[in-house]
Amino acid sequence: MVDLELDDGLAVITIDRPHARNAISLETMDQFDKALDGADGAAALVITGAGDRAFVSGGDLKELSALRTERDAGAMAWRMRSICDRVAGFPGPTVAALNGHALGGGAEVAVAADIRLAADDIKIGFNQVALEIMPAWGGAERLVEIVGYSRALLLAGTGMILDAQQAHRSGLIDHVIPREAFTEQWRKIAKALANRPAGEIKRVMRGVTTTEAVAAFARLWVADEHWAAADKVMKRGK
Repeated sequence: MVDLELDDGLAVITIDRPHARNAISLETMDQFDKALDGADGAAALVITGAGDRAFVSGGDLKELSALRTERDAGAMAWRMRSICDRVAGFPGPTVAALNGHALGGGAEVAVAADIRLAADDIKIGFNQVALEIMPAWGGAERLVEIVGYSRALLLAGTGMILDAQQAHRSGLIDHVIPREAFTEQWRKIAKALANRPAGEIKRVMRGVTTTEAVAAFARLWVADEHWAAADKVMKRGK
């Protein structure tokens, strides 16, 4: 099951398959895609898993083992890659809230997001090589963008599993949160990102012309929200 929660501009998509450690099946892909449809228009997006054991444990091997031809394997890869591309292309800030381990395809889902927040007891790894395969959902390319070519090749080529602190030092995880405060803190951070300026900042960071960047600032400057916030700051300063 894939759940969608809408909370005042924040969309939260939760992979909830406890019997399979939140692994991705073909049906999960369809539900994930529909959840993204429902999240359209939200200011920010969070992807997380249910429970505290797994964020996403990868593809559901019990089901996907039925794919025995290159054509079927390729179709599955394209299907899930397109979903990760939708996460990566979401207009507002996207957060992977790693409530549990993110392994194999789970790590690929995590790196599709702009920001990765992790509980301090999780592990993450691109360990597809243990199955004599490679990342297929866009994770290898995105990993290079995040940690650099040589480190990405080391991680994905060996299947090295990192704990939260190691992943943070490598730049793969952006912020580590104590387990007892994890849900409260990731929601607080995600809500802070669910605003119009954060969306504009993301758009500019993705690459626009100088003219477009200045125009984005000017639009925010003349908005009622800016002046209301400015009035509060000035009143506090008196």
